[in-house]
Amino acid sequence: MDVNYIAVLVAAVAQFVVGAIWYMPIFGKLWGQIHGFQKLSKSQQKEAQQQMMPMLVVQFIGTLLTTVVLAKITDATSVYAPYSLALLIWAGFFVPSQVSAVIFGGTDPKWVVKKTAIMAGGSLACLLVATAILQAF
Repeated sequence: MDVNYIAVLVAAVAQFVVGAIWYMPIFGKLWGQIHGFQKLSKSQQKEAQQQMMPMLVVQFIGTLLTTVVLAKITDATSVYAPYSLALLIWAGFFVPSQVSAVIFGGTDPKWVVKKTAIMAGGSLACLLVATAILQAF
């Protein structure tokens, strides 16, 4: 099981780009409402943005790990087509984990469905992009 680490790196960066688009221009306003970002002063918003870098580094490491595992699993099995496998991984692992994180993470009940949908949709988009890139290499 050889993993093309260049493909993994490209896929991880692409997922970050997709995530940035998903959580900023597409759902940024709603995401900010869910988290009360608009209630903060401009200086508090700026400070919160500046404190994001360490969290983004941790997220990128997690994305690299997930992408390596996706590459290994898709390489190891011929039972499912790569995109079918990505959908199964998403439905069986990502969605339940995200639902639990939203429900038990202190999310205001009025936002549970929307937050879960945003997170699940974003993870599906990222997994499909990663799968496409891994397959292209």
